[in-house]
Amino acid sequence: MSFLFQIVLRPELEGGYTVIVPSLPGCISFGETLEEAKIMAKEAIELYIETLKERKEEVIDDTHTLETRLQVIPLRV
Repeated sequence: MSFLFQIVLRPELEGGYTVIVPSLPGCISFGETLEEAKIMAKEAIELYIETLKERKEEVIDDTHTLETRLQVIPLRV
């Protein structure tokens, strides 16, 4: 069985990338390069899924998730 998850790769000022998996609360990882960040994210997701299965909780992936961006302009600066 395979799952599809959206990840957010955020570059850090001191270098490397923080990886966030929005649909898995608390599932966050880090990598020095984009490739390493993706590998670490995959490992974090696998461990998260393993924990969900141990707890007999449902794994809900992002297969049907819609993605968009929203620009926000503050009214006052």
